[in-house]
Amino acid sequence: MKYYDKLIFELSSPGRCGYSLPENRWGTSTDGLPDRLRRKDAPALPQVSEPDVVRHYTNLSQMNFGVDSGFYPLGSCTMKYNPKVNEEVASLPGFASLHPLQPEWTAQGALKLYYDLSRALSTLTGMAEFSLNQFAGAHGELTGLMIMRQYHRLRGDDRRTRVIVPDSAHGTNPASAAVCGLSVVQVRSLEDGTIDVEALKGLLDDTVAGIMMTNPNTLGLFETHVKEIAELVHGCGGLLYYDGANMNALLGQVRPGDMGFDIMHLNLHKTFSTPHGGGGPGAGPVGVVPALAHCLPYPRVIRRPDGRYALMTDKDSCGRISGFMGNFGVLLKAYAYILMLGKQNVRNVGPYAVLAANYIKESLKDCYKLPVKGLCKHEFVFDGLADTSSGVTTLDVAKRLLDYGFHAPTIYFPLLFHQSMMIEPTETESKETLDAFIGVMRKIAEEAKSDPELLRSAPHNTPVGRPDETAAATHPVLKYEDM
Repeated sequence: MKYYDKLIFELSSPGRCGYSLPENRWGTSTDGLPDRLRRKDAPALPQVSEPDVVRHYTNLSQMNFGVDSGFYPLGSCTMKYNPKVNEEVASLPGFASLHPLQPEWTAQGALKLYYDLSRALSTLTGMAEFSLNQFAGAHGELTGLMIMRQYHRLRGDDRRTRVIVPDSAHGTNPASAAVCGLSVVQVRSLEDGTIDVEALKGLLDDTVAGIMMTNPNTLGLFETHVKEIAELVHGCGGLLYYDGANMNALLGQVRPGDMGFDIMHLNLHKTFSTPHGGGGPGAGPVGVVPALAHCLPYPRVIRRPDGRYALMTDKDSCGRISGFMGNFGVLLKAYAYILMLGKQNVRNVGPYAVLAANYIKESLKDCYKLPVKGLCKHEFVFDGLADTSSGVTTLDVAKRLLDYGFHAPTIYFPLLFHQSMMIEPTETESKETLDAFIGVMRKIAEEAKSDPELLRSAPHNTPVGRPDETAAATHPVLKYEDM
């Protein structure tokens, strides 16, 4: 073990410290604290110098993989680069120092930004109004379904408690429906990966609240029958919900509102470049068509006739879904990204993402099994190696990728295929990066034939090898003393 691979407690030396506080100005031995508030025993903290602390945590940060340090082709999650100017804008004192309880007249700039971002998102998606208060995509899904329920309730249509979800959907879709108190009905996919419209027809009746769809879907395929699906669901009185997780493929080209969707959420931490991963922060704005605007959660920002901005509520709202106005710093970064692209360049996002995905797919389809042929959108799915004679699995391929400095793609999802490997390059990666990834994937396919044990024992160059992932989830070690 290298010196700086050690835990911070292992670097501890009695009497060593990184900083000494000056004598207090009052000259009292208790620093003004009453005895009942003072510790009886010293805290069990490591005793280390400042350089040791800095080097320890810097070393730990270098053990993590992030989009700033390498290619991150995580399918279904759009791990695109976050421009650093976004961070600078979000750090401006006028934004960073805001307090959520200060009066509206003192935060007009922030409210204007909130309002302008909601208008920009409406323009890009074909929706009428947006709420930006949601903390993540799944939070947006839940809010969208609450709006769906509220819409039917206000019409006195309480029978509508069923939500149709495709078998290729993101796992959060049925989970969000269940949390919202709705029952989930699954509709199957055809062999080409799209929704079976005939099967859908048999599920539609006056108990259907709506259908949740992702377009392009989780296989990276465009649902070409989306207009027919919209007519069928609307025909039975239901609504269409658009899961915006894959909006990156359509940005600047196609709008969900024009496809017939009534409600949607966007993952700003995917499509609009704000940081993603590590548990947050995220943002999942929810947009609706005009007929549903009164059901949006409150508060909402409006622009008064005099040009000032204010917060409003609505008696028909689905309610409050967050303490204040969402993750404002994330909203700032998304707005900066939209302004940097402008109307002209935002049209390039979708096409470049689609081009990158198809380039990788076509370059590797002789080495990896491609279960669904044809043009994909922003992502695609392999079903493991084309040559399975060695017994090497998708997990082995993913672990071996780490040795070459690439993050593994999403594996074993979607559940439609046994050895799923979902790859999404995003539009921000250069051709040189894509070529390097393709070369490594081809090399791994060759290694699977010539030395399969090399893959089964991978990774070999990472700080941690192959942990027991089940035990790590069910019995996590959270304290130094327990190790």
